[in-house]
Amino acid sequence: MKIMITGVSRGLGQALSYEFSKLGHDVAGCASTQSAVLKLQAELGANHHFSTVNITRDEEVSVWVHTLANSWGVPDLVINNASIVNPPSPLWHVPVNQFEDIMSTNVTGVFLVIRHVLPLMIARGNGFIANISSGWGRSVAPNVASYCTSKWAIEGMTLALAEELPQGIATASVNPGSINTQMMRTVLNPDEIDAPLPDEWVKTAAPFFLALSDKNNGEQLDI
Repeated sequence: MKIMITGVSRGLGQALSYEFSKLGHDVAGCASTQSAVLKLQAELGANHHFSTVNITRDEEVSVWVHTLANSWGVPDLVINNASIVNPPSPLWHVPVNQFEDIMSTNVTGVFLVIRHVLPLMIARGNGFIANISSGWGRSVAPNVASYCTSKWAIEGMTLALAEELPQGIATASVNPGSINTQMMRTVLNPDEIDAPLPDEWVKTAAPFFLALSDKNNGEQLDI
């Protein structure tokens, strides 16, 4: 299977890249941190393609997706994983640029990947797009309102998209659950986190993603 993942420089995206490769699948990933991209490429080898991409920029996403399609192929599974969070703060204290960065990465970035990869999947007749959400995309918590806003947007976008898709193409939102990542440690006290590390989480998550099918179209899933 050919699997495209955004946000592979750390956390879930990086762990999934290693695990899918280990399981024999071809991975194409992107991140904004060039050193992490080069490290993944060197370690996983020529069957995999990792690129430095700013997913908030339409032209960069377009070039990435279409270059991959020509040299590597159209992905069978896309995992829109790239996401950021601001330091905990009441919403009215969040700087405008922080709020805009969260919305650009967490929402616009997902839209742009969909915008460019979906026509290729439709032309081929199959494909699955998994949009990573959060428990905070279906509930709320104080001091992370901007992050909650972005993930509620992902839930709504995915539900609406599912109703637009032709037969053979599917999408679902995926709540990955609590994982001990750098992002989680940004908003919670590390001593209070009782959650698996990404390398543990991925042993359950990778088979979960590989089992997704058009029967899951429009579902709000949990790992």
